[in-house]
Amino acid sequence: MIIDTHCHFDMMSQPEAYIRQKEQAGDIVIGMTNLPSHFEMGLPHVKRYKHIRLALGLHPLLASENKNELPLFDSLLDQTSYIGEIGLDFSKEGLSTKDDQVFVLRKLLEKLKGKKKIISVHSRKAENELFDLLCVYNIQNVIFHWYTGPIDLIPSIISKGYYFSINEAMTISNKGRAIIKVIPRNRIITESDAPFNNKTDIKEAQINMHITKNEVKNNFMELLSRIK
Repeated sequence: MIIDTHCHFDMMSQPEAYIRQKEQAGDIVIGMTNLPSHFEMGLPHVKRYKHIRLALGLHPLLASENKNELPLFDSLLDQTSYIGEIGLDFSKEGLSTKDDQVFVLRKLLEKLKGKKKIISVHSRKAENELFDLLCVYNIQNVIFHWYTGPIDLIPSIISKGYYFSINEAMTISNKGRAIIKVIPRNRIITESDAPFNNKTDIKEAQINMHITKNEVKNNFMELLSRIK
């Protein structure tokens, strides 16, 4: 069994064929969405699957121009146990919409506070700011997806009970390996971030990390038990 806690199968050229193949293989796949309207469109296509789940998201790079979808996010919240992709992005690509991103994220976290959800977050160049907001709203069960931030923040993230999802690309970069080295083994789960990543082999990622699929499964099941 392969566990992919962060991919975007709705952005693939043949999403239904992809999730059908993953279901037949017995793999667990959590599909992110970038907007609530995307989740609303995709959910009917996913409901019949046992191992495939769709997460409700509002991507930080789309937040500024899609604030009007906040009410839709609220109305769909009870239809899934998975949230993502949400977060902050203060890279060059997102810096101009920083204030809008924070506004939208605060609105999302207000709704998520106290809810039993598994939440996959985007944190590029905004790791400290995102972590602080997660703490302000006392958000639980967070997965930091493709973390590239400061290594000295990792112990604080771990202290909150959060997890990190690791993809193959991280396991073959110097910075990625340095980050992985600091993360306790029981807080590592796996992701592909397909199709936005050209190194998506989760089996290779596990080999490169010297971690077994059973360890990853146990870590994921522990996280899952928190929302039961």
